[in-house]
Amino acid sequence: MPKVQLSDFTMAYDDVGSGKAILFIHGYPLTRKMWQPQLDELSSHLRVIAPDLRGHGESTATKGIYTMELLAGDCQALLDYLNIEKVILCGLSMGGYISLAFARRYPERLAGLILTATRAAADTTEGKANRDRAIQEARQNGVNPIIESLIPRLLSPSTIQRNPQLIESLRQIMQAVSVDAIIGDLSGMKERPDSRAYLPEINVPTLIIHGKNDSLIPLTEVQDMNSAIPNSQLILLDNCGHLPNLEASALFNQTILDFIKSI
Repeated sequence: MPKVQLSDFTMAYDDVGSGKAILFIHGYPLTRKMWQPQLDELSSHLRVIAPDLRGHGESTATKGIYTMELLAGDCQALLDYLNIEKVILCGLSMGGYISLAFARRYPERLAGLILTATRAAADTTEGKANRDRAIQEARQNGVNPIIESLIPRLLSPSTIQRNPQLIESLRQIMQAVSVDAIIGDLSGMKERPDSRAYLPEINVPTLIIHGKNDSLIPLTEVQDMNSAIPNSQLILLDNCGHLPNLEASALFNQTILDFIKSI
């Protein structure tokens, strides 16, 4: 597993396969390990890159707010190090917020955009209050209470029933996230800007993937995002919650391959 020293931390990443480059950006509070089915299956068709964001997995932590722009800049610095001029970006949940920040800041680097289980709107007042409560919880009790409260909300009821192994592997992935990263992520998501006004400016082919049983992001928000982004398509996956890349990995991977062949 390679690592690179960036401005103020060391980033761990996977880089496998060859051809068109796709960069996968993980969600909160996860690591690049969430993309293992994509690394395994898509690397025979594409160059697949998956970093651990700062403080997650095997990347070192920094203190402070992890703004979406900061994390997008980290991904851009990794692409510079790897001499990748243009990339297809795939972000899930918080990774989608980072992808939108990347698209705003570095539009010339994008060859395509895949937004998974994510939204363009900023946090509501209630959402911000929930982030504050989670920050307090992490400060007082560490990552485990955060993990246990999230797991039932990340997966569809059918996944929870039929795939206990996935629940255990998710738990292990999330336990590799530092308290600094939990607090940094929550603080950054809480203050992220509303991206809805920017959506009509996105000028690369865009794929939106959403689980039909996602309990965290309403379908109406995703449909509005699809309507606002020119040249975008929306694919809904049955029996999937907030992690369709893990809940229906074969279908998710095929959806990505079909999209990339079309661009």
